[in-house]
Amino acid sequence: MQVFAKTDIGRERKLNEDYYYAAKPDDKIKLFILADGMGGYNGGEVASKMAVETAKSYIEKHFNKNKGTKELIEELLKEAIKYANETVYKKSISKKELNGMGTTLDICLIYNSKIYIAHIGDSRVYRIRKNFMRRITRDDSYVQTLIEDGKITKEEAFNHPKKNMITKALGCTPEVEPEIYTKTFIKNDVILMTSDGLTNMVKEDEIKNIIQIDKENSVEALIQKANEYGGYDNITVIIIM
Repeated sequence: MQVFAKTDIGRERKLNEDYYYAAKPDDKIKLFILADGMGGYNGGEVASKMAVETAKSYIEKHFNKNKGTKELIEELLKEAIKYANETVYKKSISKKELNGMGTTLDICLIYNSKIYIAHIGDSRVYRIRKNFMRRITRDDSYVQTLIEDGKITKEEAFNHPKKNMITKALGCTPEVEPEIYTKTFIKNDVILMTSDGLTNMVKEDEIKNIIQIDKENSVEALIQKANEYGGYDNITVIIIM
């Protein structure tokens, strides 16, 4: 397994409110987490880091390979999200300057040729297999709802003025229910995890092409391309293959 990851502040923001964790290839637990924070005086920065570190700690503490069934791993990720949500929410109401902070959160755990994903918000996880890139996660966003209701097309969504409006985030409410996905992960598959600083700037076809041209250098190339197109937000990219 090879892993490439990087976060970049972009060209417009004063703070990088993205945060991530990527396991090293020889780590026992193949765990990857990405968060895009928001809200308040440096609240987004606090929320994203706290969510990633709390979820990571929870999974490492409770993961048991001897009981690594599909159902138990899915439940583990769900509980990790709920625990991270509770931690961030309590922090947000403890200080006035952090009120209303929150974050997206995507967790990927690779085990026994499967990838287990827990998701909240509009950061994304894709799988590239052969010549096809599929988005696994569903955006918790206003424009995603418009697409599903047939009111706008995917092409219109890319340029929609409210494409940054999310409908669910971690840490904003006392309880939250994540989406859980389980997919196969086989030889030559590529997993892409990314914040919307990339996907709001670079279209999916171009993202796929950049990765397929040079997988090992694609993280840098994707961040560079997002910045070329404006770099209006923080950009975080994780490539697993």
